[in-house]
Amino acid sequence: MTTLPIAQVVYRKDDWSGPADQCELNYAERFLRRKKLTSVNGKPFLVDLAKTTSLDHGDALALDDGSLVKISAASEALYKVTGPHLVRLAWHVGNRHTPCQINADHLLIQADPVIGHMLEHLGATVSEITAPFTPEGGAYGHGRTHSHEHVATAHEH
Repeated sequence: MTTLPIAQVVYRKDDWSGPADQCELNYAERFLRRKKLTSVNGKPFLVDLAKTTSLDHGDALALDDGSLVKISAASEALYKVTGPHLVRLAWHVGNRHTPCQINADHLLIQADPVIGHMLEHLGATVSEITAPFTPEGGAYGHGRTHSHEHVATAHEH
């Protein structure tokens, strides 16, 4: 039986540096507690966190073998939302608790035909794209928008 390296510590994107392997995960996959993952270099490892955690693009997992694995946002199916009243459109997206990546001239949301149809009726132009998705964090700067609980990081252990 082969023992996999185990990740039990998360370093937030601004709290680590140095060489690291990489693991690409889409938005849904970056919300986890315990899962076997494989790095882009083919190294399998086990994530075993104390509680379900939202990993952000640029965070790193510390493996018990001393190595780090950087988390990268994988490309996924999204809608690019543009329109003359982008702030109003963003409000409607947020009012539906839909994760949203906010840019100066457009919004990115996960491809959802119901939300897309609603936005078109509000005057938006909705285009299908494939890109990495890094939506705004929750009320405390990271995490899922539906959770307002603070996520423990390596600094708090």
